[in-house]
Amino acid sequence: MNLVVGLGNPGTKYQNTRHNAGFMVVDRLISSTRARDISKKTFEGQLYKSGNTLFLKPQTFMNLSGKSVRSVMQFYKIDLEDLIVIHDDIDLALGNIRFKRGGSSGGHNGLKSIDELVGRDYLRVRIGVGKPERKSEVVSYVLAPFESDEEIVLQKVIDYIDSIFDKILSLELNELKSKYTLKSINATY
Repeated sequence: MNLVVGLGNPGTKYQNTRHNAGFMVVDRLISSTRARDISKKTFEGQLYKSGNTLFLKPQTFMNLSGKSVRSVMQFYKIDLEDLIVIHDDIDLALGNIRFKRGGSSGGHNGLKSIDELVGRDYLRVRIGVGKPERKSEVVSYVLAPFESDEEIVLQKVIDYIDSIFDKILSLELNELKSKYTLKSINATY
C-alpha cells in the first residue's frame, strides 16, 4: 500500500498559499481517483483511500506534519519506501517538478518533521514555487497566495502530476526522474 501525503496548512486562511501546493495536488488526486474518506481523529489528518493508495492531508499545521504521517504509517504498517510526499519547494522555479528520494529537508519544516518522526528515505515530489528576493521574506512568501498568473502555471502543474500519477506509483526513481522531471511546465506541457 502507498501513502501519498500532500503538505500544507489547514484552514481557509492558508488555502491558496504557496505552502499549500501539496494539499492542492492531493485534492486533485483524491478527486480523480474517486478516493473515499476514511479519516479518524487519531490520524490528525484527512485520510482518503482508493484501491491500494492512501492520500493524507495532515491537519497538524506544517511544522508537525510528521505526527500525522507517523500515525497513519503505524496504523496501516506502511514501509518508508511506500511513502510519497508532495510539497512546495522554494529552490525550484514555478513550473518545475522534480523527484527525489531521501536527502535533506532543505529547510522545509514539514519535511523536517517527517524526517525526524519516520525517516528520510521516501519519495519526494518537489513542486517549484519560486523564492523571494530576500531570505528574510521566505515565511511571508510561502504563506502568501499565488498571484493570478502563477495560479495558471500551478493548475498546469496539478494537471501534469495527475496525468502521470500512475507513473509516480510504479516507476523506479531514475526512470521517473529522466522521463517526467520538468524544468518549465510552459515549455513542455
